[in-house]
Amino acid sequence: MERSFIQLNDLPDEILLILLKNLQNAEVLYSLINVNKRLTTIVNDSNFTKYLTLRTFSSNGLLYEFTRTILDRFCLKILPKIHDKIEFLSLESSSMKRILLLTNYPNLYEIGLYDIATEIAKDLFTDESFFIRTFKNQISSLTIDINKCQDRYSILDSNRFIYTQVFTMFRNLKYFNFGPSSSAYHQLSFGFSPPSVFSSTLLELHILVDSFKDCLYLLDGRFSQLHTFYVTICDVSHRLIKINNEVRYSY
Repeated sequence: MERSFIQLNDLPDEILLILLKNLQNAEVLYSLINVNKRLTTIVNDSNFTKYLTLRTFSSNGLLYEFTRTILDRFCLKILPKIHDKIEFLSLESSSMKRILLLTNYPNLYEIGLYDIATEIAKDLFTDESFFIRTFKNQISSLTIDINKCQDRYSILDSNRFIYTQVFTMFRNLKYFNFGPSSSAYHQLSFGFSPPSVFSSTLLELHILVDSFKDCLYLLDGRFSQLHTFYVTICDVSHRLIKINNEVRYSY
């Protein structure tokens, strides 16, 4: 009896989709797009093109390394073909500018920026940066993860600037996560004056603040539609001051 070998292309579409959905979308696109017409059609499905993580990260004990070779293939062969299908991008500092300037992303509404130095983050959120000019009316979900700062004494000032710019520039923001890693690089402190930003669109906020006072400043009614609030408070020993809290609670 001759040994039988079943190849990937021999499987029916339904089985292929089940198998490929267990892989990272970036892996699927990188490995299979342009292999042949059938596989290209399958991986061009929205299941694999809507949400892309184009950065090095760990998951389930495995390291997914986004190398220069992978980046080049995405920029030259993949992103120009699927740019209008992408709704979410998770990027890292070393490659985000190249990817975001490569083409237009008309349906991109969610961005995660990881492994960023404070100085780069400040440049990204200046009034005339390419990031602000391109995406300020488009992005409704934003994650910023800062991993280092050259001048540790300027962290609080830099973070206040970034925080203020985010809510000043992104008028349609519904979700904001400033520091998913909850490191000291994301700490916010407003001193004795509440922040001067408001939003009628924000629904969910993840943030790290210095004290309860800073936390209460964020719950004084300035985010009128906020329904989900995750906060890490660094120093719980500060004496509380009275703040007019206008958040409505439902049970």
